[in-house]
Amino acid sequence: MRATDEALVVIDVQNDFCPGGALAVAGGDGIVGGINALMSEFHNVVLTQDWHPTGHSSFASSHADQEPFSVTTMPYGPQVLWPDHCVQGSDGAEFHRELRTDAAQMIVRKGFNPAVDSYSAFFENDHTTPTGLEGYLRTRGVKKLTMVGLALDFCVNFSAVDGANLGFHVTVEQDLCRAIDLDGSHEGALTGMTDAGVQLNG
Repeated sequence: MRATDEALVVIDVQNDFCPGGALAVAGGDGIVGGINALMSEFHNVVLTQDWHPTGHSSFASSHADQEPFSVTTMPYGPQVLWPDHCVQGSDGAEFHRELRTDAAQMIVRKGFNPAVDSYSAFFENDHTTPTGLEGYLRTRGVKKLTMVGLALDFCVNFSAVDGANLGFHVTVEQDLCRAIDLDGSHEGALTGMTDAGVQLNG
């Protein structure tokens, strides 16, 4: 077992991000078995779950004449407009059926504010509104984070960088992540994580 000051953070392993889902990441379901195996090494396991209301502002369908994967400007900055995905209570928002959700002590739901998207497990996309995860980890005495999940270049990336900036030692297991790679976002994410002091394995 890992030390008690370490936690595994499993990012958004949900049906809509797996093959057949509304925002499928290629090979997204191929990491589930490895994540389940890794969970058994940790005392502390956290899952994050994208949890959007119908008509969320990050959906392309909420903007006239906008196509999915185009970029618009929101009050908090640039925002990719996505296909409708991970709508609260939908099958697409559920965790992949083979994911060991029973191993988690906490589930962080994010993206439920209709006006602000939320990639990071720590902050909404305004970079100031917290999810509460930092406080939870601090009170549990956690200092080191291992992150896995979907998608490497968006929610894993933002979570890892925020975690490092908050003073946690963050490792990303790339073999247990998959990327969307939207206009070079994969390479940009790897560079950004490295610059923030995130350790990239695999």
